[in-house]
Amino acid sequence: MKTSFVSNMTMQSTLLRTIAEAQTELMQKQKETVTGRHADVGAVLGAKTARTLNLHRDLQRLESLLSTNSLTTQRLSASQLALKDISESAKQVQETLITFAGTETQTQLDQTKASFAGALTLFTNAANTSFSGEYLFSGINTDVMPMNNYLATGSAAKATFDGMFALHFGFPQSDTAQVANITAADMDAFIGVVEASYMGAPPPGSWNTDWSNASSQNMTSRISTSEVVQSSTNANTDGMRKFALGAVIGYELLNLNLSAAVRKTVGDKSLEYIGSAITGIDSERTTLGVSEARVKQANISLEAQTKIMTTSINNLEKVDTNETATRITTLENQLSLAYTLTGRLQNMSLVNYLR
Repeated sequence: MKTSFVSNMTMQSTLLRTIAEAQTELMQKQKETVTGRHADVGAVLGAKTARTLNLHRDLQRLESLLSTNSLTTQRLSASQLALKDISESAKQVQETLITFAGTETQTQLDQTKASFAGALTLFTNAANTSFSGEYLFSGINTDVMPMNNYLATGSAAKATFDGMFALHFGFPQSDTAQVANITAADMDAFIGVVEASYMGAPPPGSWNTDWSNASSQNMTSRISTSEVVQSSTNANTDGMRKFALGAVIGYELLNLNLSAAVRKTVGDKSLEYIGSAITGIDSERTTLGVSEARVKQANISLEAQTKIMTTSINNLEKVDTNETATRITTLENQLSLAYTLTGRLQNMSLVNYLR
């Protein structure tokens, strides 16, 4: 009689291999349940993998544009608010000039000067508005404060104005006796010199040396794959210069010991410059408003493209959650059964019966 060797090792090894495979697949299915997409996209899609990779790249580019457009919108909104403040301040100065036109009382003249001082302060603060650590009106020099304060102690712009006055007339503003002898023609000529200084291009103009540190090149932002818009303005625009020019003339000259005719010349010139400033600043607001509208339209297009690409990606990568859940249940049942069989096989030993 021949006796054969009998072992349950083979059966146990087969079950252990089945358990390992089921555990691996179960982990993949659980991952798919969480992410909603195939655990191994390459294995499932094969040759279509390149297509889904391209779609993901394009989708990331669109999402990046939407993100930067959000910052651009906020930047434009902040610029609009600052320009609105400057425009309203200019209108208040305009009203002051109209209200006090022809006045000769020192009290009213002092009030007018105080009004101009307030307007200059508001103008400087608004022009130095910053957003996300960048100055809005510095052009491309976003890390440099664009506007110097005319009323600050040691102001270069103030010193330049005083120097131009003394050079032109031969005496300072404090010489009330000689100031009284200034004619309307002389004052008009002097204001022309100041205008050339403020409105001239560098290097002759004192604007670029005493007032502004900004670049005249505006910031631009890409809002779509094919569109770029102006996303701010700068402190060197004509509107900004005219505001400063009109405010300084009014602040420095209106309350001097001038004749009525000369004071009228000063008031008329200041009113003219302030009116031009309002027109220029509102024009910049309109330009930025157009940019805001273009960003809004670009976002609508980008969101539509994003939706289409997301749908295309889902069609390629998305799993059927119901099917996945059913497969997970099946695998768990298989594993439970395999664990039970493995345990019974391990207990199948002749030693247990040879007693």
